[in-house]
Amino acid sequence: MLSRVKSFVPVGIALFTSAIFLDSLRYKFTNHPNTQEIFGRLDGWAASFGAEGLFAQTGLFSQYTIGTAELIASSLLLIGLLPQSRRLQALGSAVAVAVMTGAISFHLFTPLGIDPNNDGGGLFVAAVIVWTLSVTMLILRRKEVAAIAQGVAKVLVPAR
Repeated sequence: MLSRVKSFVPVGIALFTSAIFLDSLRYKFTNHPNTQEIFGRLDGWAASFGAEGLFAQTGLFSQYTIGTAELIASSLLLIGLLPQSRRLQALGSAVAVAVMTGAISFHLFTPLGIDPNNDGGGLFVAAVIVWTLSVTMLILRRKEVAAIAQGVAKVLVPAR
């Protein structure tokens, strides 16, 4: 019984995480005012370090770049629901952890703060939940993570 319940945990994580990411795309890809506010604050902060434009609409970490990473993570998580594609869930979770680590860091360590849109910290809480679920997925898919790491090592490390 417990193993049957455990088999549904990755499905729930993939669906929930993808829903959060895919829902956010309507804000990022339509240049919503809330998105302008968040990325504008981050760009102003980056400019104080001489990195003006880093979070601007054409910047390296623009809303479009982050949204595209979230779309890729969601796609990998959802395709990974197919039993023969579980490695993709591990890869999608790794992308999600990377994106959410950045989001959490910027909420905590920049003027953005945890409540940039006066939503009671909902964006920050969602980032923490998605990060936690994605780390959980990486743990659940640790065999697939190891297989991916071995494949990458074969490509990057020359044979002796």
